[in-house]
Amino acid sequence: MWILGINAPPTGWHDSAACLVDGDGTVVAFCEEERRNRHRHSLYRKPARAARFCLDQAGITAADLDVVAVGWDTRQLYPDRFADDAEFLAYAVGLDFGERTPEVVRVSHHAAHAASAFYASPFPKAGVLVVDGHGENESTSIWTFEDGAPPRLERDWPRTASLGYAYDAASTWLGFSFLNAGKTMGLAAYGRARGLATQPLAETVTDDFRLAVPPRAESRTTATAEEIKRHYETTVAAWRERYSAIAGAEGPSAPEGRLTEDPNAVLVAYTAQRIVEETVTHLAALTRKSAGVDALCLAGGVALNCSTNGTLPGPLYVPPVPHDAGAALGAAWTVRPPRRHPEALTPYLGTDLAESPPTGTDGLVRTELDIDRLTALLLDGQVGAVAQGRAEVGPRALCHRSIIAIPDTAAVNTRVNTIKDREQWRPFAGVTRPGYGARLWEQQEHLSRYMLGAARATELGRRVAPGVVHVDGTTRPQVLHGDEAPAVGAVLDALERQGVPPVLLNTSFNGKGEPIVDTARDAVAAFRAMDLDFLVLGDELYRKSPNDRKRAAS
Repeated sequence: MWILGINAPPTGWHDSAACLVDGDGTVVAFCEEERRNRHRHSLYRKPARAARFCLDQAGITAADLDVVAVGWDTRQLYPDRFADDAEFLAYAVGLDFGERTPEVVRVSHHAAHAASAFYASPFPKAGVLVVDGHGENESTSIWTFEDGAPPRLERDWPRTASLGYAYDAASTWLGFSFLNAGKTMGLAAYGRARGLATQPLAETVTDDFRLAVPPRAESRTTATAEEIKRHYETTVAAWRERYSAIAGAEGPSAPEGRLTEDPNAVLVAYTAQRIVEETVTHLAALTRKSAGVDALCLAGGVALNCSTNGTLPGPLYVPPVPHDAGAALGAAWTVRPPRRHPEALTPYLGTDLAESPPTGTDGLVRTELDIDRLTALLLDGQVGAVAQGRAEVGPRALCHRSIIAIPDTAAVNTRVNTIKDREQWRPFAGVTRPGYGARLWEQQEHLSRYMLGAARATELGRRVAPGVVHVDGTTRPQVLHGDEAPAVGAVLDALERQGVPPVLLNTSFNGKGEPIVDTARDAVAAFRAMDLDFLVLGDELYRKSPNDRKRAAS
């Protein structure tokens, strides 16, 4: 049996993705469409290339699929748009399914998110909290999942109580896209560092919460996509008005690169962050109470808020794809849950770098990869990239498609932000081994596997790795186990042998506005376009010739 899970238009209009699982619920491949078509977030694009990749990994065709599982209830949202499933699949996926149309299973959006979190986790039973902008009818939901039992929806809250909408409004007030909420989170840290007081805009009571900004018009309990869109626009506009009243301005007075100099911009970002932190903390406690266990899973777009995740006590698990792309995984697993095991899901489910040779390497200096030589380059202050093995899934680079550097000075932060053409106020993450990580920052049981939780740096961490410590004293750590990322893990081990703190700056390998690199061709192109010193490509090390470096600099 083969099940293809999808997040696809017209419902999943951003972060489209495909995931293939077999009859045992084992994930064969997962791919976000942006990695294949090179358009960030793949707005309004069907996941055709991602789906073909998944099928190719299994050596099957679309005609072999038994089920296509969709992470949205498309019939509610678009009740009259498609005559039958064949027409829907042609629009949403764009594959040739042959003469037999596979069964289409529509999974409610929050149910898909919840499944993606629990079945990826190592927990046999857990409470699952889903928080995002909206599903079909809800913006927050609480579930109980247990191996061998059907999931149980404990409670949900309507779109009128959307934390995602409140955060989107702050992001757009600041001049960002709602898809750039990570910038808002990074800016909010300056408010925390400055000890700002924020206006309380969320009220938590015994078993509920209320937001200070209700919509101007209540939406129906069950709504179509067009009705949801109008409600979203109305609610976000109301939130923006509230932020403008708090700031005494309609928007920032400084350009994006200097937003930290605008106290109003910092205040708005931190106000939105506090709304989320205070409410999610309360909801997490309600979820644990409902499930009757301490084990907690988070999913939905708000679960990408690392600062909030880092404030929650463990045991806590967030999957590598908590955002809408993860609905593809959760929809497939709703049809066929996996056979459970005590280890969390591997994030390395994407394109295998070894499947196609690199192109565009003419003029580059190539040698076989030598870890001691690579370590020496890093200790010399050089900044480079690593592309090895299967690509990690989700928005965090986890050392298979990463830019790395030694973070022993704050200046490295400046250089890497310059290389990536990012705002200088944005932070970076650190990666190390478990034993040393225990000395560098507060411990996280599971969040550091996928770099999804902020942790307060220790005095040692601030001293030896200032390049990955944000202004509020936190970092977003990754801990590498075993040989899951061979080159980076070997460098960490080599640093430790040399008596050097075994920690590296780790950030995604991509240029401004681009998705994380996927193939060897992508990696070479990005390396040429950026002011990087070296590229680890599989088992080879590439460096630019003097002439090539001059062209990149110009």
